[in-house]
Amino acid sequence: MQRGGAGPGWGGRRKCDWRAACWGRKWGSRCYQSVMAAAPGRKRRLAELTVDEFLASGFDSESESEPEGAAEAEAQAARGASRSPDGPGEIPSAKERSMPRGRKGRASEHKDQLSRLKDKDPEFYKFLQENDQNLLNFSDSDSSEDEEEQLHSLPDILEEASEEEGEEEKDEISRGLKGKKKDSIPVTLAMVERWKQAAKHLTPKLFHEVVQAFRAAVAITQGDQEGAEASKFQVTDSAVFNALVTFCIRDLFGCLQKLLFGKASKDSSRLLQPSSSPLWGKLRLDVKAYLSSVIQLVACVAETTVAAALLQHVGSSVPYFLTFPKQCRMLLKRMVVLWSTGEETLRVLAFLVLIRVCRHKKDTFLSPVLKQMYITYVRNCKFTSPSTLPLISFMQRTLTELLALDTSVAYQHAFLYIRQLAIHLRSAMTTHKKETHQSVYNWQFVHCLQLWCRVLSTVCPSDALQPLIYPLAQVVLGCIKLVPTARFYPLRMHCVRALTLLSESTITFIPVLPFILEVFQQVDFNRKPGRMSSKPINFAVILKLSKVNLQEKAYRDGLVEQLYDLTLEYLHSQAHSIAFPELALPAILQLKSFLRECKVANYCRQVRQLLEKVQENADHICSLRQRASFSVANCQAVDAWEKQTRKEGTPLTKYYSQWRKLRDREIQLEISGKERLEDLDFPEVKRRKLEDKKDEDRVEFKDLFDLDSDEDEATDFSEKGAQQRVEEEDEDDSSSSAREGSDADDGGPDAEAGLAPRELWQLLAQGPEDELQDLQLSEED
Repeated sequence: MQRGGAGPGWGGRRKCDWRAACWGRKWGSRCYQSVMAAAPGRKRRLAELTVDEFLASGFDSESESEPEGAAEAEAQAARGASRSPDGPGEIPSAKERSMPRGRKGRASEHKDQLSRLKDKDPEFYKFLQENDQNLLNFSDSDSSEDEEEQLHSLPDILEEASEEEGEEEKDEISRGLKGKKKDSIPVTLAMVERWKQAAKHLTPKLFHEVVQAFRAAVAITQGDQEGAEASKFQVTDSAVFNALVTFCIRDLFGCLQKLLFGKASKDSSRLLQPSSSPLWGKLRLDVKAYLSSVIQLVACVAETTVAAALLQHVGSSVPYFLTFPKQCRMLLKRMVVLWSTGEETLRVLAFLVLIRVCRHKKDTFLSPVLKQMYITYVRNCKFTSPSTLPLISFMQRTLTELLALDTSVAYQHAFLYIRQLAIHLRSAMTTHKKETHQSVYNWQFVHCLQLWCRVLSTVCPSDALQPLIYPLAQVVLGCIKLVPTARFYPLRMHCVRALTLLSESTITFIPVLPFILEVFQQVDFNRKPGRMSSKPINFAVILKLSKVNLQEKAYRDGLVEQLYDLTLEYLHSQAHSIAFPELALPAILQLKSFLRECKVANYCRQVRQLLEKVQENADHICSLRQRASFSVANCQAVDAWEKQTRKEGTPLTKYYSQWRKLRDREIQLEISGKERLEDLDFPEVKRRKLEDKKDEDRVEFKDLFDLDSDEDEATDFSEKGAQQRVEEEDEDDSSSSAREGSDADDGGPDAEAGLAPRELWQLLAQGPEDELQDLQLSEED
């Protein structure tokens, strides 16, 4: 095959082949019939062939035809020469390519065939002269030798390029690009002010310049020095950066909206599509670059107020993000991160962006966003504390709101993730190992159960999610029964609350009450606590109690309080039911039994109050049932009666509403208790450490501790002995006074040794230079 250009006869050869193809198509059908009619084993003479048969069979005559082997070899050579460069085949060696083929070139052979055609079929030759003169007029300089000379000969061994040569080429290319790069224009405050004034009448050219400057500013925050250098503008001053970003966030997109749509639309609820504007084609690339820079800036900003302003700007720019799917996916990924980890204001603004995008593009973005948000929720609820509990509650409520946008999509996700929870629970129930139990008894599993109970309770009534109530309730009940010991009572409380919410919202009976009353039977509340606790136990942020906690008084106090709350909450959800007296009977019997056995007054007071309210509500339902005229089998009448009873209210519901307000206020005070104590500014009592106090005493009573140690050992008197000696000396005051006077006159070591015990004690206490002379003490002191 030739490379880098065709030979001198290449054009003539292509024309011949094309002409032959044209004539073959013209008489294709007739030639095919004539050739098929001929016997395959008999070779006809050229004189016996018609024009059509001749064109179909070729131009070789009988006398000048070559042997069969030579013809086949020539046909194979022709096929090999006509192969495309990409076709299969082996490359001949240099030695084979250098050998002459000894045959005529194609153009010469073709010209000889046409000359023979003039003798054999003059009519057809005349026809060709009249209709296609170019087919006959071509040069025979195209020989096989010329073709071979024009072919590019490949070497036997190919040389490989070294890495150094490749690096040199890259350096040359980069140096060439840098040489062609224009110098960047520094942005100044005057330029920003001029753009701000000109933006009132925004044009596509001005918008392009502002976007280029904004991209240069954002590239600096990203640390992308190459991107900043490649930009048309350059931002180096912090004041210019702040002015430019503020202008773009506050004013630029408002001017862009006027440029695209003119006056603002009266219907604010309708989403305007930027692509519907006739100027969108000119502004599309600049808007895309601007949105990409905004996403990068949101990822860089750490200040809360600046990030909040950016997110508000992003929320107003959602229609533009929806036009670019790639930028929209990048935005959603960043918003999910802020929704789960940002400050409270940022979390709310990020969620508003998420729900707005998903509301307008449900088919495209809702399912992947829900998946990413659920995975992020599970990752962030691994640890629960009083500080993280509000964040987890916020994530539950917002994720529920997003799932409520499309119940069909919500069913797919809920079915998948509830099934995963059930698989973990089944593995724990069958293997009974510590590792499998830990896969269920952890905060992630519990918070996932609470999430799906909240979702089914919020979306109800829903035909799509209704089939998931039963399997979810079974998973929660199985979680309670897995390890039903006292140490996991806090986990039981969380599961009972989730089931109570699910039962009340979906109007589905779930047997929750037995798991509450069982605790009254298992715990001995009369037993004296083994140790006193310094602070109460917060059941809201724990799943498991330690063995030490089970012996504390705070554990039983908190447990009674939790049982009171859970029993009241569940019975309140069934307070309007026509079967409330029968439903509450086990609770009434258990509470009466507890009052008979318990000897703790505080516990009995709470339980007695709960018992009175339950009995009052049961009596109220019984009185209403007596006036009913329908039978129990009439379900429609029963539903209407329960709706009317709920509307009118019951004694238990009225009491619960008041209790709920007080309870919520107590919880808020518990959460903010530490902050309130810090705000009160109590006077602080500074206590000295024992070692510091000793050091200060040693400095103050230096002379006392610097006395001779031998004298201290010789006069080792206890305080009790000194008091006895004081009593003895009181009996004989005169003698002691005389001794004291004589000893004072002597003053030597012999005289000091002869002192009376009381006198020697006073001498040791005061010393030669007494520093406590002003301190007056009586004999009694």
